[in-house]
Amino acid sequence: MNPEATTALAAPEMPVPHGVRLLGGWYATGRPAGLSDHLDRHGPAPTGRAGGALADDVERAGLTGRGGGAFPTGRKLRTVAGQRGPAVVVANGMESEPASRKDETLLALAPHLVLDGAVLAASATGAGTVHLCLPRTRAEQAEGLVRAVEERRRAGLDPAEVRVHTLPHHFVSSEETSLVSWLNGGGARPAPTPPRPFERGVGKRPTFIANVETLAHVALIARHGPGWFRELGSESAPGTTLVTLSGAVRNPGVYEVPMGGSARQALAAAGGPTRRLGAVLAGGFFGSWLPVPLDPVAQSRGAGVLVALPEDACGLSETAGVLAYLGAQSAGQCGPCRFGVPSVAEDFAELAWGRPGPDLMERLDRRLGLLPGRGACRHPDGAARLAASALRAFAGDVDRHLRYGPCAHAGDAPVLPVPAGRAVAAEEGWR
Repeated sequence: MNPEATTALAAPEMPVPHGVRLLGGWYATGRPAGLSDHLDRHGPAPTGRAGGALADDVERAGLTGRGGGAFPTGRKLRTVAGQRGPAVVVANGMESEPASRKDETLLALAPHLVLDGAVLAASATGAGTVHLCLPRTRAEQAEGLVRAVEERRRAGLDPAEVRVHTLPHHFVSSEETSLVSWLNGGGARPAPTPPRPFERGVGKRPTFIANVETLAHVALIARHGPGWFRELGSESAPGTTLVTLSGAVRNPGVYEVPMGGSARQALAAAGGPTRRLGAVLAGGFFGSWLPVPLDPVAQSRGAGVLVALPEDACGLSETAGVLAYLGAQSAGQCGPCRFGVPSVAEDFAELAWGRPGPDLMERLDRRLGLLPGRGACRHPDGAARLAASALRAFAGDVDRHLRYGPCAHAGDAPVLPVPAGRAVAAEEGWR
């Protein structure tokens, strides 16, 4: 677990009005929930209910996926359950978004809530097997989850078999077809669709794939009902969600906040900004830059990430660094990823650190227009979204860089956590 997240969660001066759901056990005891703590707090998961009843409750609750896609979870449960043949459940804990620590934190503090949700999803879809997928970079956490699964097996809690896997840690390896490909013996990179995993996924069976936070919410809805779930959040976006807050905030870490709230409210949960802000990155590396002052209703979308960028940081160089990373992290399976994203990254590097030529913006606009909707997965779409939002949010900086070259802060250490040396070059790197 991220040490910063531990500090933020444990800070006694921090109000925790909404931390009593997914992270409630942590706030109550100050320690991760083992099986006995979990059962004392929540009791055993109600796995004996009919699958249709759980799908009904989740649908009425309005739960949507918390991994970035926001697809209605109840509808997905019902769709997989309605397919022919035995199903499979995949719990996605890959969290390849570098600015996010929410899934890692949840699995560290409340692993049995996630496992409850996965087993409940298996009961609802008629699945006999649950695959929990984590990146190999979190091997210690994976070992702890293997022990938790074994403890549950000895206690006779789970009607489904739960298997823990560690996969290659690339940005696109958390995409749902990447998980299916790897579990089927291939590389952990996106596969063409159709068929979608709910039709034919792991072992050619209908497969229900959900982010681990989504599954933890399923476990709570099964116990407390859709009305309880809707007590927080808004009518159109009910419940709570985990958000990783970082950058120029007083107490960076992972927080549980109501859905439908504004980015401004979420930043306040972390004690507010420590410096004047220039922009906020909402949704992570596939998200968008929000200009400051923040729109009172602007929300955190996508991967549950908000990064507060100080006013004196260079948003163009921050974006250029992320785009270079995304260009190196593609699966290299289609033109937009092999050529388009790296080309956009090169254009942004010229804008941020070089001496832009007179045709740069025309070329960049043209390339950005060619990326969305053309790739085998959403990788080029996310890169284009980030780049286009930077051009809007930092329009004044764009003009100054074009006129005078790099600003005084273009060479500063980055605020965004861009991993170094993560290019994918060999086939074995995907397996």
